[in-house]
Amino acid sequence: MSRAVVLVSGGLDSATCLAIAREAQRECFALSFAYGQRHDAELLAAARVADSLGARQHRVMNIDLAAFGGSALTDSAIEVPESAAVGIPVTYVPARNTVFLSLALAWAEVLEAGEIFIGVNAVDYSGYPDCRPEFIQAFESMANLATRAGVEGRALRVRAPLIDLSKAQIIRRGAALGVDYAQTVSCYQADEQGRGCGRCDACRLRREGFLAAGFEDPTRYQ
Repeated sequence: MSRAVVLVSGGLDSATCLAIAREAQRECFALSFAYGQRHDAELLAAARVADSLGARQHRVMNIDLAAFGGSALTDSAIEVPESAAVGIPVTYVPARNTVFLSLALAWAEVLEAGEIFIGVNAVDYSGYPDCRPEFIQAFESMANLATRAGVEGRALRVRAPLIDLSKAQIIRRGAALGVDYAQTVSCYQADEQGRGCGRCDACRLRREGFLAAGFEDPTRYQ
């Protein structure tokens, strides 16, 4: 097995991404972040997902993106919107995926892993600029310029296997790979038990995805 670092948030998409990496016979090292988000229910979910989907190791890194604020996910003074936004919503966390991928890149170098998997999606998503194919391609190019592995000819690939899939397609793919979506938490403002609010954009996309996929929604709501 070749090694891969897989970003695991605890949500539906990242769980599917981990399952896809495992199906591809990768030895998976799961990486999650306590970055100052509103709740830690997603981190508990990430631990469950990493364990159930056979990650070789799961690490949680502590970084403080809340120190900068600027997002409803890291600043309690900004309300999480409960209606569809026009343009980039206030739930966008500035530079989040850039930071996450940079730290994943550092671990990948130490592990001599040739790939990083990230569950970003540019179809049924909230309009975040760091979920687009252009961003993933640009980061991969930067990674191979900025690392010893890249300079020495051991190219690193950033895999985003969900990027062109609808939420329903993601759910169908994950279900076929045995993902237990009841273990996952997607809600921006989940309670301590991991129950979704049922009103935020993440809950809406998740609920509509299960409906379109023809699967019963296993999400626990408040």
